[in-house]
Amino acid sequence: MKTDIYQRVTDQIVAELENGVRPWLKPWNAEHAVGRITRPLRANGVAYRGINILMLWASAVEKGFAAPLWLTYKQAQELGGQVRKGEKGSPVVYANTITRTEQDADTGEDVERNIPFMKAYTVFNAEQVDGLPAHFYAMQEPALDPVARIEKAETFFAATRADIRHGGNQAYYAIGEDRVQMPPFEAFRDAESYYATLAHELTHWTRHPTRLDRSFGRKTWGDEGYAKEELVAELGAAFLSADLGLTPEPRADHASYIASWLKVLKDDKRAIFTAAAHAQRAADYLIGLQPQAAAIEPEEQEAAA
Repeated sequence: MKTDIYQRVTDQIVAELENGVRPWLKPWNAEHAVGRITRPLRANGVAYRGINILMLWASAVEKGFAAPLWLTYKQAQELGGQVRKGEKGSPVVYANTITRTEQDADTGEDVERNIPFMKAYTVFNAEQVDGLPAHFYAMQEPALDPVARIEKAETFFAATRADIRHGGNQAYYAIGEDRVQMPPFEAFRDAESYYATLAHELTHWTRHPTRLDRSFGRKTWGDEGYAKEELVAELGAAFLSADLGLTPEPRADHASYIASWLKVLKDDKRAIFTAAAHAQRAADYLIGLQPQAAAIEPEEQEAAA
């Protein structure tokens, strides 16, 4: 099962990338009362994390679901609902470790070893279930004022206190100077694209040795480590954009990265799991810089093995 789920998820994402589509950049304008643009949510309203975000976004697009809420078969029954006959569920994964006592081959002494494992289970979208409480089906009121959403983004990024400078025609993070460089606000197609690009660069900003110290063995521009870091930044920006209610257009300058991402994913079926886990940590770090940031208590670990 472990090998199957790694390969299955990787194959799905590779197929979309080969068609020129980045599966983490979709128009997440779910017309559901829970939120206009959101991460997938469990039945209790807690957001999924890491690779499960990508897996459930992909399922929602493939099957045309607007509701961001997902339930196991048992949860649906406990809430008085029933999965409709013939409906097929979507896989999500849970990663953890078990402790096993083994005899050391050299010393003969018993030692405890932590052994990672991952298991898959199945969830159903609320739209596949009849008889749930009304809020699982409720459609939202008119969308939030775009100005209010942009103010939320402005406040969020200001709270990071990163050194963000404006000028020129390129967006990048300079790790030596520990600063983010952005083109002028007016150079972007729209405000959402500006903030999504800033989310991308601030995900890079988290890789600094004084923060999350992420390198992937990166040595030169364009090498495998560079491609992995760009994938992390793409996913981190997608996660943050969902949280901030942004629907950005794909950045044109990232089209050239698709080939390098494909190579990374085809060479290592675990790469997308690792990238999603690092992106989740980066998003958590930036969220943690917000005033009175709520403690994040994930219900499942990211499948990063």
